[in-house]
Amino acid sequence: MMVKLLLLMILAHIADDFYLQGNLAKMKQKVWWEKLFEYKSLYKYDYKMALLIHSMSWSIMILVPAMILLPTISSYILFSIFIFNAIIHYIVDNEKCNKLRINLMADQTIHLLQVIVTWVLLCQMW
Repeated sequence: MMVKLLLLMILAHIADDFYLQGNLAKMKQKVWWEKLFEYKSLYKYDYKMALLIHSMSWSIMILVPAMILLPTISSYILFSIFIFNAIIHYIVDNEKCNKLRINLMADQTIHLLQVIVTWVLLCQMW
């Protein structure tokens, strides 16, 4: 069952990071907001909210398989892992999208490592 969990978590990662982002992929880039025809300083930090929403969505998605396959896992543990992953995902995506310090290869490597570390933690707690 734990191998199934890992594979479903990887699938959830791919689905959320590549297929489900939609406009968030653009909106999490500060430069996208600055290029808007009617840009106002009011939008100065809106990219941060898009980053946060995507990071939370991704973190929930990779935990959905655990919530289904491991129904007795502690809500406290799930929430702690969710918060940890959302923070890491936010930082990594900001480094790629806005600070331009890392590329897609590094971004995806880190996210896949997040999935694996999360899976290992879940395996130890199950």
